[in-house]
Amino acid sequence: MFTGARISMAALAACFLLAVPAAASAQAMQPAGTAEQRQAMQTLAWMDGEWVGEATVSMGPGRTTTHPHTERIGPMLGGSIKVIEGRSVGGPDGAPAFNAFAVVSWDDAADRYVMRSYANGQAADFPLEATADGFRWTTPSQGGEMRYVTVFRDGEWVETGDFVMPGREPMRVIELRLRRRGDTGWPAADPVIP
Repeated sequence: MFTGARISMAALAACFLLAVPAAASAQAMQPAGTAEQRQAMQTLAWMDGEWVGEATVSMGPGRTTTHPHTERIGPMLGGSIKVIEGRSVGGPDGAPAFNAFAVVSWDDAADRYVMRSYANGQAADFPLEATADGFRWTTPSQGGEMRYVTVFRDGEWVETGDFVMPGREPMRVIELRLRRRGDTGWPAADPVIP
């Protein structure tokens, strides 16, 4: 009986090992995303490249600081996602005053863009809406929300971020003014080949 149980366990294990590849191949692999995702990301293709300019940040009523700012943006996974890094330089040593990273993707099931953002030691997902001349997105903030609007017109990227609180006028917190410097192979260039 012990030998039979061992054979039954061995037979069961063999069946399981044969079933795993069959189940995996039954589900179509999408290593470069879906056709719908790649098509949706074409709407944001104008963003790809290296951008340079300035970020003006409000430090309170009548107090602003301006920093050199760059964005580098490129597609990954066959164009089904977009990878973004934004960086403001804080001083003459080139140390970043601000550095953020984001991934924009198309959610087939929800039929919308989603941006996964990493900044200031935090990470979160936000819906992103493409517009006729750019995009917009909103993040919760203590006592209200931050509303970001990006407009791309005449070769210039202008992004504004306003703090909005119920019953008060929106308060401008940040404004980016950028011009496209050129193409970039980042982040897809030079992949590691096995």
